[in-house]
Amino acid sequence: MSAPPTEPAGSDFAPLHTEDGFAALGPQFFTRLAPTPLPSPYLVGVAPAAAALLGWDADIARQPGFVETFVGNRVPDWADPLASVYSGHQFGVWAGQLGDGRAIRLAEAATAAGPLEIQLKGAGMTPYSRMADGRAVLRSSIREYLCSEAMAALGIPTTRALAIVGSDAPVRRETIETAAVVTRLAPTFIRFGHFEHFAAHDDVASLRALADFVIDRFLPACRDDAQPYQALLREVTLRTADLVAQWQAVGFCHGVMNTDNMSILGLTIDYGPFGFLDAFDANHICNHSDNQGRYAYSQQPQIAFWNLHCLAQALLPLWRDPQAGEAGKEAAIAAARAALDPFRERYASAFFRLYRAKLGLRRLGERDEDDEPLLTSLFQLLHGQRVDYTLFWRHLSRISSADGSRDAPVRDLFLDRAAWDAWADQYRARLRAEQSDDAARAAAMLAVNPKYVLRNHLAETAIRHARDKDFSEVERLLAVLSRPFDEQPEAEAYAALPPDWAAGLEVSCSS
Repeated sequence: MSAPPTEPAGSDFAPLHTEDGFAALGPQFFTRLAPTPLPSPYLVGVAPAAAALLGWDADIARQPGFVETFVGNRVPDWADPLASVYSGHQFGVWAGQLGDGRAIRLAEAATAAGPLEIQLKGAGMTPYSRMADGRAVLRSSIREYLCSEAMAALGIPTTRALAIVGSDAPVRRETIETAAVVTRLAPTFIRFGHFEHFAAHDDVASLRALADFVIDRFLPACRDDAQPYQALLREVTLRTADLVAQWQAVGFCHGVMNTDNMSILGLTIDYGPFGFLDAFDANHICNHSDNQGRYAYSQQPQIAFWNLHCLAQALLPLWRDPQAGEAGKEAAIAAARAALDPFRERYASAFFRLYRAKLGLRRLGERDEDDEPLLTSLFQLLHGQRVDYTLFWRHLSRISSADGSRDAPVRDLFLDRAAWDAWADQYRARLRAEQSDDAARAAAMLAVNPKYVLRNHLAETAIRHARDKDFSEVERLLAVLSRPFDEQPEAEAYAALPPDWAAGLEVSCSS
């Protein structure tokens, strides 16, 4: 298939002010290439909140050239398309060179809030595609589009999704599906794996250039540190700890926490076989391809820490003195450990802070651990009873601190009502000890416990409609998920327990 034409100067499609950014690092970091066109493209959806990041409104999709640009059929004059190279550990095993196998960065926009990369996922083969086809399918594109915007509305750091453009071009996965391109936005798509790549090739100059780029562009406070590269590792450690604590609190399972899927800025990135908890199972595995349960919900904090160790190993050459021999090696490792050490404390602090908010509690004592018995007994109860995670927190917000008169909605989620009653007595005693005001507490809890999350069956319903070219459910679901904490009487069905058929849904790495 021929390369897409360049958008002529003076195009009627809205131009962007762009800058060099990542592309200025040099050709060892990427390959310039144009997207591969798709036949007969059609618009599936545009996310208004993501469009606003570029200074656009949702009507931008009506402009001539929008669909052709964001499916990769036309390269506008403001674009500089490229695919970046990186490496990484996949399922705990070194995978060697990877890279943007189906994603092409279209441009880097200069916005009022800072740089924003525009990337087309599913835009065709690149030198890093290995044996893959470089395409994304409509199913997975809808899931990423919806979840990116849902996570942003939940206040969780994430890449964003501007639009989906579909095509009837066939793509083989487990079955024949149709192609789609989702436009992703992020300040940068740099991952842990970018650093691992240059470390693995002993290219310290490129490794240093990449670290300097991240520091100077996104984390300038690290430059003021006596050891800026160690400060970089420490900052990424803190951001990652905060991110995973937020995942756990909202019941989000990433599914493929490989080092090449970990953002250097602590963003949720690469939505593949993700899922939100329905029935609470601490050991829930959302990825059908994860046979060993490496990326189970309960393992996410530890895996994040493991991935940070891989990043630390990659960064070691930036502060290790090669002339200092074994002593220099030990000193470098000690410095890396010092940068990683804050992870556990930061994660625990964020975890307890988030869960106290979810419970509507003030801090009990001087230490976070003072809150642990109440939380531990709650998690054991939720796990043992397989209680719906999202509904539990929402209903808990409205119980009375005085008695069980308003317990019915939450109590009915438990098969063992006596077990709920026993825990609720402990919880109510705590509320009374704090002299908690029920109305104020309920308002605070409802503001942090979402009513709407992207459950798998909701995404699946939208996908099934979309296969028939009916995108109304994608649009409707996006609108609901953009207000996850609000009561939306017209959308009660989106907050209900999942139907029986949802138990049979599976997502895998092909998602």
